[in-house]
Amino acid sequence: MLDQLRSVLSSFCQSQAQGGFSIFNASGQFDDQRSDKEGIARALNAAFLITLCGEQHRLFRQASGFLARRENSPEWGEIAKFYLNGVKLIHTEIETVCKNNPDFSHRLGSLSEWLANRESPRTAEQAADEQAAEQLWSVFFPEATGIRGHEKTRVEALRRKRTVTITELNPAPITNPAQQLLFTSNVLLTMPSPKASPHELGLSADLKEKLRRVAEEPQAFWYDHPIQMGVEPPKNEAIYGLRALQTAFDFERQRGTVSAGTRLTCVLSVSVTHRGLHGIARKYLEEELARAGGLKDIDVYVFTEADTQRLVDEVLAPAADRYLGRSDATKALGVFGVDGKYGRHYSFLKAMAAFWNILIQPEVCATFKIDLDQVFPQEELVEQTGASAFEHFKSPLWGARGIDANGQAVELGMIAGALVNAHDIGKSLFTPDVPFPRNAASPDEYVFFSLLPQALSTEAEMLTRYATGKLDGTKACIQRIHVTGGTTGILVERLRRFRPFTPSFIGRAEDQAYVLSVFAHPGPRLAYVHKAGLIMRHDKEAFAQESIQRAYVGKLIGDYLRILYFSAYAAVLADDMGKLKDAVDPFTGGFISRIPTTVVYLRFALKAAALFAADHAEQGLEFIATGAPRIAGAVGFVAGKNSMLKQQYEKERLGWSVYYDALAAVEKALEKREDFALALRKQAGEHIDRCRLRLD
Repeated sequence: MLDQLRSVLSSFCQSQAQGGFSIFNASGQFDDQRSDKEGIARALNAAFLITLCGEQHRLFRQASGFLARRENSPEWGEIAKFYLNGVKLIHTEIETVCKNNPDFSHRLGSLSEWLANRESPRTAEQAADEQAAEQLWSVFFPEATGIRGHEKTRVEALRRKRTVTITELNPAPITNPAQQLLFTSNVLLTMPSPKASPHELGLSADLKEKLRRVAEEPQAFWYDHPIQMGVEPPKNEAIYGLRALQTAFDFERQRGTVSAGTRLTCVLSVSVTHRGLHGIARKYLEEELARAGGLKDIDVYVFTEADTQRLVDEVLAPAADRYLGRSDATKALGVFGVDGKYGRHYSFLKAMAAFWNILIQPEVCATFKIDLDQVFPQEELVEQTGASAFEHFKSPLWGARGIDANGQAVELGMIAGALVNAHDIGKSLFTPDVPFPRNAASPDEYVFFSLLPQALSTEAEMLTRYATGKLDGTKACIQRIHVTGGTTGILVERLRRFRPFTPSFIGRAEDQAYVLSVFAHPGPRLAYVHKAGLIMRHDKEAFAQESIQRAYVGKLIGDYLRILYFSAYAAVLADDMGKLKDAVDPFTGGFISRIPTTVVYLRFALKAAALFAADHAEQGLEFIATGAPRIAGAVGFVAGKNSMLKQQYEKERLGWSVYYDALAAVEKALEKREDFALALRKQAGEHIDRCRLRLD
C-alpha cells in the first residue's frame, strides 16, 4: 500500500527529463545549502515531498536528513516538525483507509500501475494532461472525475438528484417582506492602515483618540479581508452594502411593493480584530454612513461581542435560570456571539430572528442574509425574471414540503438565491459566477480541484430556471446544497424547530456547514429551496480588489482547513459518513474526504512549490510560515474518536438547545403575562434600542 503511494508520488514529483508523468520536479527546489529564509522554506517543502517518495528517490537520505536537522532549529523547528509529522500521518492514514476500504486500495493500485506503464510524453506540455488528472483524481479527489467532456450530462444528472417533488406549497407565504423579513449581514472591522496618517482617516477627533489607545492592544482575531477603519467610503464594504440596500428598498417603494411609511430592519454583527473596537464600532459606522449620505428608511442594529454578551447576561441567562433551572446557562450560551471564526457570527445572525420574533417584533417570521459586497440588481431582476427582489421572497416554495429523489421527506424552510459577477451582468443575470474551468490544472489541482465540481453545482443548482413540465416550481423544484454566505434565508418556525447552526470552529464555507447540522435530525429533513431568479450582483472585485489580494494566502489556508474540519465534522454527524457525503456531493461533499490529511498536506506542499516556481518567493515563505502552524493545529483538533472537534460540537449543540428552549419558555410566559417575562422583554427592547445606529 505504502509502496504504491510512494510510486505514485515519485512519478509526479520527478524531473520531466526522466520521462514518464510529472507535474513538479521536487529535486529542482531542494537546495540544502541555501541560508536565506525563502530558500530554506523552499528546501523544507521540497524535502517533504522527496521524503514521501521513499528511498527510491535519489535524494531521499539527503532530504530526510535535512528535515531532521532542521527539527532542532529555533527558527525552523516548528515547520520541520510539521513536515516530518505529515509523513507519519499520511502513512498511517493511507494504511488505515486501504485496510478498511478495498475500493480505495484498488484505485490506488490501479493509479500506481497506470503511471508506471504510461509512455513518455512527446512534449513537456503533454506531461500533465487531462487523462492524468482523471487518474489522479480517482484516488485523491474522485468528486472531479467524469465531469470534463460530459458537463451537460452531469448537470442534468445533478438536477435530477436535487429534484424535490412538492407535496404541499406553503399555505401562508410571506406577503410583506419589508415587515416580515429581518435582513442581516456581517461586518469585519480592523485598525486603520498603518500607511494612513491620522488626518487622512476622515474620522472625528474622539474616534481617532480611541483608535490610538486600541492600537496598543494585541490583536485577538484574524479575518480574511476586514474593513480598515478610516478607508474612504467608496472602498468601505459596509457603507457600500447598506447604501445599496437602501437603493433596492427605494426601488420596491416605487414599484408599489412597499407601502408608505414602512421601514426596513437590518441586523449587523460586527466582528473585530481588536477587542477595544467593540466600544467604538457603532460610532464609527454612524460617522461613516453620515459621511456617505446616510440612510432614509432602514433601521440598522449593530451587535458586537460585548453587545451579545449583555444580551446573554441580562436576558437569555436569566430566562434559562428561571424557566429551565439552568444556573449554568451563561456558560452554555457562550455560543451566542460574533467574534472568532465565521461560523460563530453566521449562527448568531440566523438565530437572532427567533429572538426578534419573540421579544422585539412578532411580525418577523423569517430572516435573509446578504453579504455587503452584494446588491439586488432590481432593474435586471424585473426585466429578466419578471419580479423584484421582494416579490421573489413571496414564493410559496419557501416553506413548502416535498419528497426528494431518494424518497426522503423534506421541509423547504430555507431559501437560497444565486450570484452573478458585476462584470458578467451585461450578458445575463443567469451567467454563472463560477464557470467551468478551461485552463490546465496547476500542480496542487491534480490532488484537489474543487473549482470543477463547484462549476458543476453552480450550473445545476444555482442557475436552474423553472419552466413548463415537471420542474415548473409548483409540482417540483430544486433543493440546494451548494449555497453562498449571502442570499440565504430561513423561516423562524423552522429555525426554532430544527435549530440548525454552524459550529464556531468553521472558518470557511460556514453557509454550507449550516445545512449539515440538520442531516441527523429524525423525521423530515430541513432543506434549502432554490428560488429561481433570486439573484444578487457580486461587486467585490468592483470596489475592493486590494482586500482580495491581501486575503489570498489566508483564504487558501482556510480552504485546506475546510477539508480537515468538514471531513471530521461529517464523521461526528453521521454513523454512515458515506451516506451523508453522497447527499452533498459533488462540491460540498468534495471537502469531506476519506483521506483528508493526505490531501491537505499534498495540496499545501504542491501549492507552496508552485508559488516558488512562479518566482513568488516572498509569498511562498508567507504561505508556509502562516499555513504550517494553522494546519498542524487543525490536525490536532480533529484527531481521535473523541476529538476536540467532537467535544466542541456537542457543547455548542447543547448551547443552542438552551437558547431555543429559553426563548420558547419566555414566549409561553409572555402569553400568560407573567411579570418576569414582561420585564425580560422590556430589558431586551431597551438593549436592542441601544444597539440601533443613530442616523437622523
